[in-house]
Amino acid sequence: MRDLIIGGRKFTNRFFLGTGKFASSEIMRGALAASETELVTAALTRVHEGDAAHDDILKAIDRTKVEVMLNTSGARTAEEAVRIAKLGRAAGFNWVKLEIHPDARYLLPDPVETLKAVAECAKLGMVVLPYINADPVLARHCEDAGAAAVMPLGSPIGSNRGIRTRDMIEIIIEQSHVPVVVDAGIGLPSHAAEAIEMGADAVLANTAVAAADDPVKMAEAFKLAVRSAELGTQAGPAAPRTMASATSPMDIFR
Repeated sequence: MRDLIIGGRKFTNRFFLGTGKFASSEIMRGALAASETELVTAALTRVHEGDAAHDDILKAIDRTKVEVMLNTSGARTAEEAVRIAKLGRAAGFNWVKLEIHPDARYLLPDPVETLKAVAECAKLGMVVLPYINADPVLARHCEDAGAAAVMPLGSPIGSNRGIRTRDMIEIIIEQSHVPVVVDAGIGLPSHAAEAIEMGADAVLANTAVAAADDPVKMAEAFKLAVRSAELGTQAGPAAPRTMASATSPMDIFR
């Protein structure tokens, strides 16, 4: 597999973790440690220093080891997303995950507004990772507009349904010149492993970990699954065959 480099930073762990839905910062801190993730996403409203109502997550993150990428969750237009991104940048966060989804039921990203926001944030010099539908044409446009990576959905956010867009993600992986991070719908460690085995550069999960009965144990499971899939890919797996192939000599008793 190619080295995972986003925004000039090299990542050794291909599992990224979202910080929403955890019951407490203490549980989140344990999950972050267990996952050994090097990139987390967070909503701008949850990183206000001294705001007890939001239980500031920065206190639970070692920013010398972990990159914090603010997301624009809640934005319904490019204008709203860019405004959130600028606020984050003013607060010292130059990485942004663009999420623009006007449909509150399925939270599907708006492709037109997302592409606009990618271009505007990239012009500002931000490290931009857009959350997009599994659309190869849109992924290419986002790359051309300055996206540092693209994040196609596996299935709707928080659905835990796994990768239902496999065919389109495979095309994105084939054509992309920037890292491909499968995001949304990842519900089990096996789903994350599947994404890596497909050729994705990384996987991001949140609900699957935060909503588990034991988020810390689940975070470790995801880390191990992603690492196992990475090692298996690097090992050069045997090609699939349509016919059986004996593992022992068939003529031994002749």
